[in-house]
Amino acid sequence: MANDKQTLVEELKALLDQDVKEVKEQVEELKNKFYRQYHEEQAALKKAAEEAAAAAGQALENWQPVLDETEQVFREMLNTYKAKRAEVQKALDEEMQQNLLRKENIIAQMKEMAESETADVMDKMKRMRDLQTEWKTIGQVPATKTQEIWKQYNQYQEQFYDLVKINIELRDLDFKKNLELKTLLCEAAEKLKDNENVIEASRALQQLHDEWAEIGPVARELREELWNRFKEASTIINKKHQAFFDTLHAQEQENLQKKQALIEQLKTLDWSNLRSNKAWDDMNAKIQSVQEEWRKIGFAPKKQNQSIYDEYRAIVDSFYQAKTAFYKQMRDTFSMNMKRKRELIARAQELASSDAWQEAQKALIALQTEWKTIGPVAHKYSDALWKEFSETCDSFFNRRREANKTAREERIKSRNMAAVQDGDRNKLLRLHENLTQEIKTAENNILFFTSKSKTANKLVDDMQKKIDQLKKQLKEIEAKLDAE
Repeated sequence: MANDKQTLVEELKALLDQDVKEVKEQVEELKNKFYRQYHEEQAALKKAAEEAAAAAGQALENWQPVLDETEQVFREMLNTYKAKRAEVQKALDEEMQQNLLRKENIIAQMKEMAESETADVMDKMKRMRDLQTEWKTIGQVPATKTQEIWKQYNQYQEQFYDLVKINIELRDLDFKKNLELKTLLCEAAEKLKDNENVIEASRALQQLHDEWAEIGPVARELREELWNRFKEASTIINKKHQAFFDTLHAQEQENLQKKQALIEQLKTLDWSNLRSNKAWDDMNAKIQSVQEEWRKIGFAPKKQNQSIYDEYRAIVDSFYQAKTAFYKQMRDTFSMNMKRKRELIARAQELASSDAWQEAQKALIALQTEWKTIGPVAHKYSDALWKEFSETCDSFFNRRREANKTAREERIKSRNMAAVQDGDRNKLLRLHENLTQEIKTAENNILFFTSKSKTANKLVDDMQKKIDQLKKQLKEIEAKLDAE
């Protein structure tokens, strides 16, 4: 992009090779562009870090701006510019003080000549011209002294021409020369209206005014007409300059109103009672929408620009602080719930190996009931915790079922063996009939299990084992009957 940070660094570097007195506005513009982009990038990085932390179930704490080497280079170049400007300004201040002393000295000499009662015309005229020439070679004086020093210079210059008896031809010649110079300034001022860059035109006009002030008077009858011509040309430039800033200020005022409207929009948003991720995500989208609109708006008036930004930033910051607090509380709740569930798992694991079937069963059922009262944990842990807990409980109930099954089978076997040992043929025949019927029933039932689930398969296996055991007992009875 045309205004990427590296390009701005190169542009600043190029400006540092120029006269620092001429590049102030360009440097300020580059600085504003660079740090606007830099702060936007840092805000985006912080947002990404917050989202990554939130996705990981963590809080973003002690976040520091990401080190940006380009920003460091840019800042060092700015410091270099400021140092150069300070040196130039210091030298300029010293030079202006020297210029002030020199001009005050010239004024003192002009005052002496203007107030002298007698004078040699030729000598005095030559001396005045020498002073005027020297005056023109002297640069600027401090701004606070410019008007006063020029007023004194012009006063004694005109007083000199009015009071000293000089040769009319020399006076007219000087007036003619000044007229030519001031006419050229009028023409230059009139051409400035064609310059579309109103800032540049205004500066050029100021330079022309400075030159006008350095030129001596013209003939009295031409002074007002010539000044009015120069003033009219100046008025055109000044009006364009004022119109430019009026438009700029109007745009800034419009920007202020837009920003105030966005702040009012933010004030209508209430995040004090949000209780779900979706609610916070929806609110976050609204906040980001306002932020996007804010970035599209230019500067507000200088007096209000910082305060309106501070008000906006405070509201946005309060949202992100509340959002961070919500997710921290959620993480704390998840952590507490996980701790309680892990405690239940540990207690279930202790009970799962117990042979005190009744007591352990009651305790495990109580743990299962308590588990249902505990709130959620982080999604990535939820299934694993439930699986561990349920499998632990299942392991106990499976052990108990197997133990009950074995005990039942032992009782049946003992009963059958007892019948075989009385030697009662009638009992053996009834037992043979019962076993045959039980086997038939079991073999019929096994046909109904068509599901391929693990549970169905296990039931089929258990049923087949039962049939095999019944058939074994049936053979023992048949052998006994055959032996009688």
